[in-house]
Amino acid sequence: MKKKVAFVCVHNSCRSQMAEAWAKKLGSDVLEAYSAGTEKYHEVKPGAVQVMEESGVDMSEHYPKLLTDIPEEVDILITMGCNVQCPFVPCNHTEDWGLDDPSGGPIEGFRNTRDLIKDKVENLIKRVNNKEL
Repeated sequence: MKKKVAFVCVHNSCRSQMAEAWAKKLGSDVLEAYSAGTEKYHEVKPGAVQVMEESGVDMSEHYPKLLTDIPEEVDILITMGCNVQCPFVPCNHTEDWGLDDPSGGPIEGFRNTRDLIKDKVENLIKRVNNKEL
């Protein structure tokens, strides 16, 4: 049975979107991935879409979502490192990835964040496969 995982940050416009996209691409056999934010935002950051496309991941259909747009309960809740208190989401496991937001910076920052997120998602998939989560 797949584990429901939600990646959450403030605007759901960059890091959490990349995490959801990686989880769907790399872990679709074990993860049911969602992403959401705590505040409304108008678009996914173009830099995030661009760098994911460079890695062969299409995010052109992604759009910012709120916590009310995803399942009320998930197995795993991952926050991106937004330095804000996220609302309570019922889950069995939670962790914060402590990632800096590359928004407003050079494209290289988006690439670095993309690669960090890919590594973390791969580790998450490994832990789920090993029944650690």
